Amino acid sequence: MAAILGSAIVFLDATIVNVALETIGRELPVTFVGRLEGLTYVNSAYFAVLAALLILAGAISDYYGRRRTFRIGLIGFGAASVACGLAPTMEVLIVARILQGAFGAILVPGSLAIITAYFDGEERGRAIGLWAAGTSATSIIGPLLGGILVQGLTWRLAFLINVPLVLLALWATTRVPESRDESATGDFDWLGAAVIAVAVGGLSFGATRGQEKNWQDPVAWVALIVGLAAAVAIPVLMLKRPRPLIPPSLFRSRNFSVVNLSTFVIYGALYVSFAFEGLFWQGTLGYSPLAAGAVGLPIALFLTFLSTPAGQLSARIGPRIFMTAGPLIMAAGLLWLARIPHDSTAWAADLGQPSTLVPPAPTILDVVLPLIVFGLGISLLVAPLTTALMSSIPVNNAGLGSAINNAVSRAGSPLVSAVLFIAITATFYPSLAGLVPGVDVDDPALREQVQPLTSVPDDVDPEIAAAAREASADAFQLAMIVSAGLLLAGAAINGFGIRNPSRRELEAASEAPAATG
Repeated sequence: MAAILGSAIVFLDATIVNVALETIGRELPVTFVGRLEGLTYVNSAYFAVLAALLILAGAISDYYGRRRTFRIGLIGFGAASVACGLAPTMEVLIVARILQGAFGAILVPGSLAIITAYFDGEERGRAIGLWAAGTSATSIIGPLLGGILVQGLTWRLAFLINVPLVLLALWATTRVPESRDESATGDFDWLGAAVIAVAVGGLSFGATRGQEKNWQDPVAWVALIVGLAAAVAIPVLMLKRPRPLIPPSLFRSRNFSVVNLSTFVIYGALYVSFAFEGLFWQGTLGYSPLAAGAVGLPIALFLTFLSTPAGQLSARIGPRIFMTAGPLIMAAGLLWLARIPHDSTAWAADLGQPSTLVPPAPTILDVVLPLIVFGLGISLLVAPLTTALMSSIPVNNAGLGSAINNAVSRAGSPLVSAVLFIAITATFYPSLAGLVPGVDVDDPALREQVQPLTSVPDDVDPEIAAAAREASADAFQLAMIVSAGLLLAGAAINGFGIRNPSRRELEAASEAPAATG
């Protein structure tokens, strides 16, 4: 219970927040950031800190005690969730999300570490299965729960709902025995973690801020330069430090290197497209929060029911075909989304009106069917990618290898967020200017009120509001095309880079459980 709840709140938080972003942007005042800029940070800051601290958190947990560190992570995540739920401004929410990411980094590796330390043999396999099922369930209930909370009550409950779950997990940990790695030295690479955080944060913040300010803000340029310098320093530290955060020896494995490169590209596009889709459904097309959450159900269902068969089949014939076909099919789904018209009928699902719970035909054609295609693709990818990763490194490095891959998947999100933010805003305002001749799209007052993908205030000129909807559709279509391009790149990396095990190795792997049993 403790392990499932600890990891589930991290995943649940990410899925619920995607549905709540549009309402947050409409209701929270901004001072130093633009509305879409701030919403981009709400999403990307969380993942940037999570990525930077995941590997370090696992080592700290092993040294200081898994139960103790896990409890600290729960308390911190709960307190940060309260700060998010009570945030009076967008800027305060961004800071609270950074804290959430820091404590979430403790919970993700800590949950599996506790299971691994406490259970053995078949009991461990069963426990990990329950953990996987519990965390997978959050991908199903998260968007729907987020829609219900945001639409029926308040977006603040998207964060405050973590509090009772944290308290229940804390109670459960009272029965968890303490465990630690007695061979751990306590020699942590704090510098490596800090440099990764500066690299990811500096590059993503600098690019996003620079585009928001038309590249006239010196802070953005300083952030970009510092982030670039830190990115260059990462491989130097890996090679020079005696105990680097990321041991370069792991990358001697071809498959390990290829899997992490494709993970960076594919998962970066994956996390970011989910966030921008939720904004577009609600802010531009006028979907209700419940509808915005419900359209993602096909993805969650495919992941839940097809991932295990895909993983088993990939173990039998090799993962390359799945890791190539999966991103290709995902890209096809996003390219289908890229044709969505600006006047696509909104789905105003409302639990109080049962007749509205059936999506209209345009929603099925423009949104649900493309997401079904996307869901099929991702269900073919996830388990084979994990199989390829874990079979590419020695067993004694399994925990570290998994943590590195988790960190890489999160690091891609803020950087791709910055790329798509630039693509969206660079498309939106010129398109708006073309649709409404004479409008000054460089006017700060206009930019504050009229932002891409988000809803337009009622007091804005109706002609501008209608043009903003059309321009947002243009910007969203470009964002989906860019995301699809990243997925195609990931498919190419896997197709040309992954090496399937030989027939003899596959046969030996399939016979291993029977031999040990």
